[in-house]
Amino acid sequence: MALLHPQSIDAVVAIGINIDSTRKKWIGTGFLYGVFNGTQNGDIKFYNIYLVTNKHVLKNLESIILKFNPHSDQASKDFQLNLKNEGKETWRGHTNPEIDVAVTQINIKLIEDAGMKFTFIKNDETAFTIPQLKEMEISEGNGIFALGFPMGLIDTDRQYVIVREGCIARIRDIYESRKKDFLCNILVFPGNSGGPIFIKPEVTALKGTKPNNKSGLIGMVKSYIPYQDVAISSQTNRPRITFEENSGLTAIEQVDHINETIEQFQKSKLI
Repeated sequence: MALLHPQSIDAVVAIGINIDSTRKKWIGTGFLYGVFNGTQNGDIKFYNIYLVTNKHVLKNLESIILKFNPHSDQASKDFQLNLKNEGKETWRGHTNPEIDVAVTQINIKLIEDAGMKFTFIKNDETAFTIPQLKEMEISEGNGIFALGFPMGLIDTDRQYVIVREGCIARIRDIYESRKKDFLCNILVFPGNSGGPIFIKPEVTALKGTKPNNKSGLIGMVKSYIPYQDVAISSQTNRPRITFEENSGLTAIEQVDHINETIEQFQKSKLI
């Protein structure tokens, strides 16, 4: 019994930069997100597809590379995505500086024609906003999966997503509109930024609460929460060295912020 649909993994892409003509550096994670755009013949759905990641992943860059796996046994392929056109940025970050979400459109036909394997997260089927999470009675303790590429752990001929398991640590403050992001108890590292967070379906639930049998996107990695440990001199009793450590808690951007950023992107294209 799968708790994470294999298609979810194919929606995740590694984000990197070219250091020189032969070397690449993998700096973050992104994922493909489809916004419903109507039907044809009453049942065929159409979507506008966006690359979603963090603002801090794309900031100050002229271009990035995206790695996709092929359907065959051939090596993966890297695609360059220009982030500027005639000096203007082709991506959009959320207008609120506290919200670390960035989106841009990609030429999905180019990737398809190259024989690459991909899918996308559908906003109307497998992505849950805060009102939906409240209706589902998702709360602290619910299991989650984080998908991404921590520490740039990517093979040269394939991108294999690393999946880590955790749980929601604090979310009720976001239900009460007191915070803009929520916390998950899960270890993430540089390279995880922009990676999707999926809710884990549960087979059991406490009496009087709703069981969650759904798997879907509930947010994206923003950053881990650090804590500081100070070394004190035994001679002077003064602080000498400050160490910063990963607390294991991670701030998560909500799906609502992804949708808002896409709306802002669409409006900017019309101006």
